[in-house]
Amino acid sequence: MARTNLSSCKLCRREGAKLLLKGPRCLTSKCAFARRPFPPGVHGNGRPARPTDYGKQLREKQKAKRLYGLSETQFANYFASAVKMKGDSGVTLVRMLEMRLDNVLYRAGFAKSRAAARQMASHSQIQINGKKVNIPSYRLKVGDVLTVQDRKKAKSPWKNLAEELKSFVAPSWLNLDAANLTVKVTSQPAGDELKQIFEPKLIIEYYSR
Repeated sequence: MARTNLSSCKLCRREGAKLLLKGPRCLTSKCAFARRPFPPGVHGNGRPARPTDYGKQLREKQKAKRLYGLSETQFANYFASAVKMKGDSGVTLVRMLEMRLDNVLYRAGFAKSRAAARQMASHSQIQINGKKVNIPSYRLKVGDVLTVQDRKKAKSPWKNLAEELKSFVAPSWLNLDAANLTVKVTSQPAGDELKQIFEPKLIIEYYSR
């Protein structure tokens, strides 16, 4: 998990966007970003300096890195892998991030935030294709089936989750079986489901400069 000296709310204010790092709490009127939508610090509410091209690229990279909770090295490794593959490097980068185990848990509604999803994964509560996996960064593939270990289902946070998920709508690339707490990856995210609060093209430019 990425380390930082700033709180979740200050990270959102620094990046000028809601990163939903605290889950549903970020959507309430108590959200610090909603009340103070400017960077933290004594000069945060002053007239902003005109950003340079480099500054714009940096902010987009920081948004993505913080959104998925990655360290600088982890994120740079994803970029290095994305540019080696055929096709649009920006699209490939987002797909790789979306197919992480912790992100799939979050997208399927199993966790309220990616931070909570990382904790679920690292505590060995999840199985993929019947095998225990405790690596949040594990990259799922089309056809993979994610389940909750049977011995965990009677405990928190899984005990009442099936009922909560009845009205949850998962992305089209995931097939959610709420009753059995099972998720199948049916395809890779595409089209509008790849749209994020950050601009992948600027991230590619940042690392390619």
